[in-house]
Amino acid sequence: MAAWPYNTTTWRDLRLAHLSRFPTCEGCEAMGRLTRANTVDHRVPISDGGPAFPGHDGLASYCGPCHGAKTARGTEAGAIKSNRPRKGCDVNGWPLDPDHPWRGKSLRADAKGPTPNTQTQLVSKDNRNG
Repeated sequence: MAAWPYNTTTWRDLRLAHLSRFPTCEGCEAMGRLTRANTVDHRVPISDGGPAFPGHDGLASYCGPCHGAKTARGTEAGAIKSNRPRKGCDVNGWPLDPDHPWRGKSLRADAKGPTPNTQTQLVSKDNRNG
């Protein structure tokens, strides 16, 4: 943590209250994982005109890796902004990043993986070719 407002008692109290109320990482939840949050982030960065001490609806709880990934893709990243997808796959081999280009709509009906019919078609096709 750096300078104002993060070095104030007001921020420390707000941060602790937010983590107490929202203890899990929003980024991990979006990827189907349950991880304890340790970072509180402004939904609208202060540098973009967001309030320094917003209500809980103006804050987000993240774990360290998700906060880093969110910051690297946000306006606060400046010239070093990244648009690369996050690394990692779930137990079915699907990318964890919900915006990953491989999570294409052609094989899936939803964000959790192929539909049972698609999966059957893929297995049948593999058996036919091999």
